[in-house]
Amino acid sequence: MSQNPINLGVRFLLELAALAALGFWGWTQHTGVLRYLLAIVLPLFAAFMWGTFRVPADASANGKAPIPIAGWLRLLLEAALFSFGTWCLFSSGAETAGWVFGGISLIHYIVSYDRILWLLKQ
Repeated sequence: MSQNPINLGVRFLLELAALAALGFWGWTQHTGVLRYLLAIVLPLFAAFMWGTFRVPADASANGKAPIPIAGWLRLLLEAALFSFGTWCLFSSGAETAGWVFGGISLIHYIVSYDRILWLLKQ
């Protein structure tokens, strides 16, 4: 189920939403130069981590792994990004968006149970 085009599209939108949530948090929680710095650097750093640390042969990444890591570590990285994105929305005062983002993320991972099992075996 994890390779279903609809599920892959949802995953991509979740990734973008998580990056936006990090930038939103940096923008709303700080002032001055730090506001601009966090709103730009946090999403860029998260995108770098997301795209660089991959599991070899992961079909969701076309099998490419710039820096190969274990499946459980990748799963932890994904959980950390989506959890932090959810927290960023809640702490920025966007509780409804936090609930929606967190809920869709959870549903996505439930539907992607086959990928989770594959990652845990790697």
